[in-house]
Amino acid sequence: MKDSSPDRVFIFDTTLRDGEQSPGFHLDSNAKVRIARQLEKLGVDVIEAGFPISSPGDFEACRRIAREIRGATVTALARAVKEDIDAVWGAIKEAEKPQIHIVLSVSDVHINRKLGMSREAVLKRGAEMVAYARSLCENVQYSPEDAGRADPDYLVETVETMIAAGANVINIPDTTGYCLPYEFGELVRRVINEARGSEKALFSVHCHNDLGLAVANTLAALSAGARRVECTINGIGERAGNTSLEEVVMLLRVRQAKLGLECGVNTTEITRTSRLVSELTGTPVQPNKAVVGANAFAHASGIHQDGVLKDRLNYEIMKPEDVGLADSRIVLTARSGRHAFHHRLNRLGVTLTEGKDDEAWQRFLQLADTKKEVTDEDLRKIAAMSETNGHEGNGHPPVTDQLHDHNHVADTLRHLIFG
Repeated sequence: MKDSSPDRVFIFDTTLRDGEQSPGFHLDSNAKVRIARQLEKLGVDVIEAGFPISSPGDFEACRRIAREIRGATVTALARAVKEDIDAVWGAIKEAEKPQIHIVLSVSDVHINRKLGMSREAVLKRGAEMVAYARSLCENVQYSPEDAGRADPDYLVETVETMIAAGANVINIPDTTGYCLPYEFGELVRRVINEARGSEKALFSVHCHNDLGLAVANTLAALSAGARRVECTINGIGERAGNTSLEEVVMLLRVRQAKLGLECGVNTTEITRTSRLVSELTGTPVQPNKAVVGANAFAHASGIHQDGVLKDRLNYEIMKPEDVGLADSRIVLTARSGRHAFHHRLNRLGVTLTEGKDDEAWQRFLQLADTKKEVTDEDLRKIAAMSETNGHEGNGHPPVTDQLHDHNHVADTLRHLIFG
């Protein structure tokens, strides 16, 4: 890959189509439009608005998005059926940059067990529908579904047939999340190198996360020459989800010098977009989720806290500001050290008088052993009690002597420390 002039990777967001297909999810027309507006601010290149033939509500949502969004390409999904393609075109034709997206199976598993067709019949139908879609719209994407489990020779034949029929974007999906990164990278490289006419098409990939390899497979495909990535906010999608937009985008940014790739996403909108999708789908993001999880820029270990407070670079490879967060978060727990304790007190504007430091620190440790996290309000009370000597030394036995009932440890300590 080029080192001096980074190659452009185009970001295709399918949160509103594949993402909404997550079990238990539902986005009404207004919610979809709100997310589409935020995706526009985020700077994605393509917004897949939905699956118009599936319901009148989804058709209307796609049409509203197509009418409103400017700058990004607006696409929607159709099976290789004329009625589906007509529904897509009816919904998105008013977009500034419309695209019809057609999907049809390519693996023998799907062809035999789902479609009940022959390979030849699938090729014929696909080519006819691509040609029909191209008669309506200048931009047509073709996705050979389940390409990750397909016969590579037949996949190559399929791709060159659809390019000849008029498809100018070819998307290679690992629909079931089955591929290993080196396998998927080699598959994409082979298709690009062997399919006649491949220079006429932009190659995209769509990876699922069933084995936790969606981002790794996407990176392998980019290394093999793909230049468009289908992904979703928070990695939502069918089953275990899709390639996570925020992970791919920050991977390209953090490792740009090594990869030689870049995209046009405004990364400072990532957190805002993640939270909006989480709110509207009613699905919280797992705390340890890369980039957007609550713990992604949080530090609880005393060793890590000390290192980060000395220099962020010790433990942070991304700046929280780069993804739209104000700062890292130092989480005060029983594993925290004095450096973090005093750092938080200083942030709160609390200064302990001489001789009160050890007393406050011991109170902190006692409380920290009873809670997941010591809050700012807890710290203020600890400081106040330490300054006035609290209640200890006035007839109360040592705290540790009172911990006979394990179920009341937290309440006892809080009472003794705070009164």
